[in-house]
Amino acid sequence: MDVLFYRSGSGNEPVREWLKGLAKQDKKVIGEDIKTVQYGWPIGMPVVRKLDNRLWEIRSHLDKRIARVLFTVYSGNMILLHGFIKKSRKTPAADIKLASARKADLEVCNE
Repeated sequence: MDVLFYRSGSGNEPVREWLKGLAKQDKKVIGEDIKTVQYGWPIGMPVVRKLDNRLWEIRSHLDKRIARVLFTVYSGNMILLHGFIKKSRKTPAADIKLASARKADLEVCNE
């Protein structure tokens, strides 16, 4: 399965931009987790957790922090929708809502 970055209507790739701002070691850990999902799909806990209809999170454990990359599978591709550093125990509803909106945008643009 290919891994693609969600691209907004204005051409921004939010997950790619977020990753660029992280430390090299953090990027390496997240990249390895993405690769694990890419080549092992379908895969479950502890690496991947389902959040909603066709929306999953990759769970990366960084040094003293936790990162999440929310994704969907669309037309046989893994589309990275949203990435963030988790600050609370539960995945924030605003982050899920943002990823869901991007997933809906992706589906509308490709119909």
